[in-house]
Amino acid sequence: MKKLIATAILSAGLAMPSLAADYVIDTKGAHASINFKVKHLGYSWLTGRFNTFSGNFSYDSANVTASKISVNIDTASVDSNHAERDKHLRNDDFLDVGKFSTATFESNKIEDLGNDKLKISGVLTLQGIKKDIVIDAVKIGEGKDPWGGYRAGFSGTTKIAMKDFGYKMDFGDIVFDLHIEGIRK
Repeated sequence: MKKLIATAILSAGLAMPSLAADYVIDTKGAHASINFKVKHLGYSWLTGRFNTFSGNFSYDSANVTASKISVNIDTASVDSNHAERDKHLRNDDFLDVGKFSTATFESNKIEDLGNDKLKISGVLTLQGIKKDIVIDAVKIGEGKDPWGGYRAGFSGTTKIAMKDFGYKMDFGDIVFDLHIEGIRK
């Protein structure tokens, strides 16, 4: 009977899912970025980034579907490398930062597509409007860093339609280029 109980306990332990590790996005070391581009009048690309954001994610390469990510973006930190344009981007034609100072992304499903490719589904809240989006991502790598920590890094792309988020001025789609490196907690 003791052997049966020990075998059952051992089998249950082997069948238990692995636990995801928790990471904080490394914005202090500038190892993460949220970049965007949008067509300017249909003639060229206007590029920029958000300088201030924070977030966390959980990741386990043995059980990718248990992973999740949460990001908060300070919309007033928009930076297109042109002060007057940034002032315009912050007003109510676009980000309306006086009313909506934070944009958020919360994943609700992460799919492992193989070869380190991921499909991250979740909800983007921008200007108080919530929309489902999908981020096509790839795991860049993971491992120990020179300071005794452990890191994991990913990049991804997605696009949103300006009209879906109530912008007064609509130049079409905003394309996001995302780079996230996290330090294990």
